[in-house]
Order: sequence, then structure tokens, then C-alpha cells
Amino acid sequence: MPLRNGPSDTRTRITDPESNRNRTGTHLSTNIIILVNGRSVAAVKQLQIREERTIAMIAEVGTDGFIDSAPQRSSGVTGSCQRTRFDRQRVAEAFDRGFVHVKSQRIPFDIEVQDNFQGSDDNSVIISTIRNVWITSIDTTYNSDDFVIVENMGWQAETIDSVLGNGQAVIGAVNNRGLPMIINPFERSADTGPFRGALDGSGLINAFDGEAGSVR
Repeated sequence: MPLRNGPSDTRTRITDPESNRNRTGTHLSTNIIILVNGRSVAAVKQLQIREERTIAMIAEVGTDGFIDSAPQRSSGVTGSCQRTRFDRQRVAEAFDRGFVHVKSQRIPFDIEVQDNFQGSDDNSVIISTIRNVWITSIDTTYNSDDFVIVENMGWQAETIDSVLGNGQAVIGAVNNRGLPMIINPFERSADTGPFRGALDGSGLINAFDGEAGSVR
């Protein structure tokens, strides 16, 4: 049955489902706060976070096509930060590091990203924590035709996890469109932080898409 407040094919919500009034559902970077040790990092132009892993495609002699697939190694988390040199702070110093150069880092640190699009209360804010960050590169360019100094910092981390401000999982049993989600307890534990990944949980060979799992 088509929804009154959205296109009949996709059911995308164009208006507020309760008041039927106009709204915006597009997330903006103006609602993002980047923190280290509980303090916000200023003058950030861009923060890029990349999560990736390699999938092994399993082939066999005698078959034209793959017979299975599986992750080949643990997921990696890398990224970069582009920041205007501002307030007498170089990029590493802006992340509460007491050094200027990559070679000087001895201890990793965490980066926290808060998404306040839905609200700043604990039930709405999404907190993503990038854990044990190591700086891999710092690039600085001085230009004669652009006086503003911008620095780029590359980094690599051990893992990333996300929770709501109240500690609950970001994705509930039903999403914001009112559609039921497929909840797997191992995937949820990896997403919220107790597990580093979801593949070391028992029973993987018997796991199927759509299987029932407890919601935590």
C-alpha cells in the first residue's frame, strides 16, 4: 500500500510521517563533531574514513564460476584528515599530540566522531570511535597562488565501532523507515565494539541470511 508521504515505488519519506509537513532527511557535515580526548578538533576541512577487506573468491577445476566466497583477512580501517593550519596548531597538535612529525609518535590515540543530525540527546547522537590510531603521513604544501596553508594527515587504526549516546546499538530492530532489520548477534557485537569482527563467533558454517538472533 503506497505511503501518503512518499513515492509509491520506493516509499522514501519526503514529508514528516506524523505531521505530513515538509522536512529534510539529508545528513549534513555541519552536524558532525570530531573529538580527541573529549575535546573538539577545529578547522577540519575533510575527514575521510575508509573500511575495507579483501574477499577471496573460491574456484574449482571443472567449474566455470565461483563456488564460494569468504573474507580473506580482517577488515582494515584507514583514513585521512585535511585541516587548515589554524590557531597556531599544526595537524598532529590539533589531535592533542605533542609532536609535529610522523616519526615522533609512540602511543596511538582514539578519534571520536559524533553525528548529531537526529538530535544531541543520548538517544539520538551516534558516536563512532576509531581506536588506536597511528599517523602514517603528514603532507604540507606552501603555495604562492594560495596563501592558506592546508595540511593532510593520513592514518591507520585497529578498529572502529559505533553506538548511540546511551550505549545502545545504532540500528534497532526496525529502522527509521519502519522496515524490519535482519539482526545477527555476532554482527551487532562487532558493530558496537565487544567483538573486533563477526567471523570468530561460533556456528558460522550454519549461519544464513535472515536467521533469527537476539537483539542486544
